Amino acid sequence: MNLPNKLTVVRIALVPFFLIALLSGVLEPPLNKYVALAIFTVAALTDALDGYIARKWNLITTFGKFIDPVADKMLVTAAVVAMVQLSLLPAWAVVIFICREFVVLGLRVIAAEQGLVLSAGTSGKIKMIIQSVMIIFLLLGLTGDIAEIIGQALIWLSVILSVYSGGQYVFENRKLFKGSM
Repeated sequence: MNLPNKLTVVRIALVPFFLIALLSGVLEPPLNKYVALAIFTVAALTDALDGYIARKWNLITTFGKFIDPVADKMLVTAAVVAMVQLSLLPAWAVVIFICREFVVLGLRVIAAEQGLVLSAGTSGKIKMIIQSVMIIFLLLGLTGDIAEIIGQALIWLSVILSVYSGGQYVFENRKLFKGSM
C-alpha cells in the first residue's frame, strides 16, 4: 500500500476517535469539542495531503480513487450527524448532505458495473473543503453576531455546493444511463 492510500486509511481510522472525543462524555465540554476539532483537522489535512502526494509522485491507484471519496464521506457524515446531536447543525442540512452522497455513491456503483472508476470532480472537492471549514468553524464554538452570521453562511454555502456538485456529477455522468431509461 502506497503512502497516499495509507494516509486515506488513517483518515478512516480517525473517525471513531473523533466521535468518541466529541460524543462519548469521556471529555468534559468544551474540551471534547477541541479534541474532536484537532482530530477532525488532522483527518481533513490527510485528504489534501494524500491527493497532493498521489498526483506529484504519480501514485494514483484504483484503490485510492475508490477509498479516498469513501473516507471523505465517512469523516464528513460522522461529523455532521454528530453535530446535529449537539445542536450545532440543522438536521435538514445534514439530510441534504447525505442524500447527495447517496446519489454520488449510486453513480459510482453504476460506473463500477461498467468497469469505470469515477474520480471526484472539482466542484465536489470544493464542497468537501467548504464542508470541512464549516465543521471546523462550528466546532470552535465561537459566539456573537458575526460568528452566527459566518456559521449560517457556511451552512448555506455547504448546502448549495452539495446540491450543485451532486447535480453536476449526475449531469456529467448521464451517459451511464444510456439505454436504461
